Amino acid sequence: MTATTRETSAGPAAERFDPLLLAVLANRFDSVCREMTNTLLRAGRSTVLSVARDFSCSIVTADDRLLSAPEGLPVHVFGSHLATEAMRELHGDRIADGDAFLHNDPYMGNTHAADHTILVPVIVDGEHLFTAVAKAHQADCGNSLPTTYMPDARDVYEEGALIFPCVRVQRDREDVDDVIRMCRRRIRHPEQWYGDYLASLGAARIGERRLKEIVAKYGVETVRAFVEEWFDYSERRVADALARLPSGTIVGSGAHDPTPKLPDGIPLRVEVRIDAEAGRAEVDLRDNVDCVPAGLNLSTACSINNALTGLLNSLGTEIPCNAGSFRRLSVLLRENCVVGTPRFPTSTSSATTNVADRLVNATQAAIAESGDGLGLAEGGMSMGPGISVVSGRDRRHGEENVYVNELVLQSNGGPASPRADGWLNFGTPVIAGMMYRDSVEIDEQKYPLLVRSLRVLPDTGGAGEHRGGPAQEVVYGPLEDPMTVIYTVDGKVNPPRGVRGGGDGSPASAERIGADGVRSELPAVSVEVIEPGDWIVGTTCGGGGYGDPFARDPERVARDVREGWVSERAAREQYGVVLERAGRELTVDLEATRALRGARGEGS
Repeated sequence: MTATTRETSAGPAAERFDPLLLAVLANRFDSVCREMTNTLLRAGRSTVLSVARDFSCSIVTADDRLLSAPEGLPVHVFGSHLATEAMRELHGDRIADGDAFLHNDPYMGNTHAADHTILVPVIVDGEHLFTAVAKAHQADCGNSLPTTYMPDARDVYEEGALIFPCVRVQRDREDVDDVIRMCRRRIRHPEQWYGDYLASLGAARIGERRLKEIVAKYGVETVRAFVEEWFDYSERRVADALARLPSGTIVGSGAHDPTPKLPDGIPLRVEVRIDAEAGRAEVDLRDNVDCVPAGLNLSTACSINNALTGLLNSLGTEIPCNAGSFRRLSVLLRENCVVGTPRFPTSTSSATTNVADRLVNATQAAIAESGDGLGLAEGGMSMGPGISVVSGRDRRHGEENVYVNELVLQSNGGPASPRADGWLNFGTPVIAGMMYRDSVEIDEQKYPLLVRSLRVLPDTGGAGEHRGGPAQEVVYGPLEDPMTVIYTVDGKVNPPRGVRGGGDGSPASAERIGADGVRSELPAVSVEVIEPGDWIVGTTCGGGGYGDPFARDPERVARDVREGWVSERAAREQYGVVLERAGRELTVDLEATRALRGARGEGS
């Protein structure tokens, strides 16, 4: 049964979609995405996919509306419709059952060149109904340097990546050999690339199969009716959430750290307009600097994705993230803007990190300042040595064997919210904690490196009623041959900020420990060659705090001290909590704590 009838105050009975079936089908489509995700995770060859999970799967309707992406990274999926638009515009009525397309063109709706997106049209009885989308970050994409992020690249030609503007890569479910040969020739580890390609393709084909099964079971008309009702329901949910926010215009700001190419950094301005009565929100990014001669410009997809992420982070976890919700949310962009629509051949090599993280932070922090209990603090955003691309020679598998891969050995501290502390394994703002941290043992098994230490650093999360997530430090180095490490530290000069009285998170850094044990500072953006016997050190940012630290429950402060995340000195100086030790026991001295906190109140 697809519809029931009900009497309305307007008179005649009105039809509506069966709410039970609505819930069943919504979860069924989400389960298809989850099966796609599990397929890619289990089949991926590089650890950036099979361990760190730097990929996303989604389902888009044939008319380019995001329907489902329950476990996707926000930076990947909110703009999925832009990729399918490119497919339809380029291929139109030539799209056929059995086709698959490879798309990584950042000027035609993709995020950046390193995100290879597989698009599989789902065609039933000759009609295109959906597109199964699998976007996977590559270990190598053919750049002129062995990295997928080139923040100093002046343009796409200096990047050197292979660009595929929605190219047909399968016809009748068979590879187009011309495309495969090109990738095998240009990508540094061809077998690793091909394994990851097959994993992405397999995930999309699983999605295609399951979507056809849904249509066969429920019928085309029922599925169409579900899609429209689900979008309408999602729109109502986001309108209701926006109605609880104060109306007005909020201006947020931020700044990317200086780089060798950009000594003044990149300032960022975000204008958020909320109309609670109408249930609408708008993020205006047009008042920002023009595109810069470096790889830090955002693609159109990343500008939209990350502005929406900052908004949705502030609206609650119950909001469905789909085209229905997006009807009430708009992002205003302009051409040739660092957070807008870049003109070819402007470089967008690092579009999914760095400035993108700053955009999420600026949006959610602006909303936080509009009222208590709203928004979030800023999350850590560094892509330093512990989240870098490493490459070199691996003689364990032959003299000529090379390796290249992105490591995700550590995480930045997460932003505190009005209800919770920042997450320890948050990652970066654009991924919202959806990626995994590498397994040290697997990295050491697959690549010729040794991780000497990985630890949480105390007193690094911004103090607050809710504390920012702490920073992490990793120390690693090569086994037998030199290792090239390419990274981009941000948050060293402008660390994550707290909101509503919360403290700032700690800054990021990069260092080298020589064979003689001497520790020296490294540039924030660099290509470093680490010799055997040397070590590279990456320290991420701590997350910003939310609210007055003196309002934090003293028992939670004591627990943080027991865990080693906050020192006894910081407990006293930053939180006004006095602790007593009796052997190995640590307790709160409530009377001394009240006196210390009260003294601050009298002093103010």
